[in-house]
Amino acid sequence: MNNDGSNKNRDGNDTGDFSYLKENIEEIRRRIDNAAARSGRRACDISIIAVSKTVEADIIIRAIGLGVRDMGENKVQELCGKYGIIGNRCRWHMIGHLQTNKVKYIIDKVDLIHSLDRIELAREIQKRAEKAGKIVKALVQVNISEEESKSGIPKEMTLPFLRELSGFRNLKIKGLMTIAPYAENPEKVRHVFRDLRKLLIDMRKENIDNIDMDCLSMGMSNDFEIAIEEGANMVRIGTAIFGPRHYV
Repeated sequence: MNNDGSNKNRDGNDTGDFSYLKENIEEIRRRIDNAAARSGRRACDISIIAVSKTVEADIIIRAIGLGVRDMGENKVQELCGKYGIIGNRCRWHMIGHLQTNKVKYIIDKVDLIHSLDRIELAREIQKRAEKAGKIVKALVQVNISEEESKSGIPKEMTLPFLRELSGFRNLKIKGLMTIAPYAENPEKVRHVFRDLRKLLIDMRKENIDNIDMDCLSMGMSNDFEIAIEEGANMVRIGTAIFGPRHYV
């Protein structure tokens, strides 16, 4: 139920039993099945990270009931608020830019940080994780497309960055993440996903201590099928599940 007490989706239509959510999730799964088949892979090996920013907690709970168990949040404050209601009924992913002074609020809540992009952040995660007696999992965000507006380390810095991260014993690197430029025709960004996949393979060959290259987080509502075809095993999907966002 929304804050005004109504059951409406993001386009203002009455949803009743939230059937639109069930239909959207089923359609996403069908498209993932087809994309996985085209790339000779198994759909069950691809995780849907439902991007739940601005989505009300009750709608998230409905999505969890429909089998979507991974939620991605962009802002620490919003993640913490929803965690207070939903708790560990799902796995929480921090997918947005993470400030070092906010790490302490999520260290005991998130299953995976997708946006590790600087050594200062790694040091803070290590400090907080060690204090909490936890091993925190993270992905290194790489700015493959070299867009100035995008966060992430440059591609050529990935290897030295991973080598430095290998010394943090309470931080476990699980793979790489990128955000492709938006394109009406997602074929135009296929090379971005292909380049990140190649980078992941190259980094795996380095066999760096305490570094795994198992996770490839790339692809969003507009381009996740192309990303899967190029090797993604985590796709971050918001609009195609929950509908368009209406920001205030």
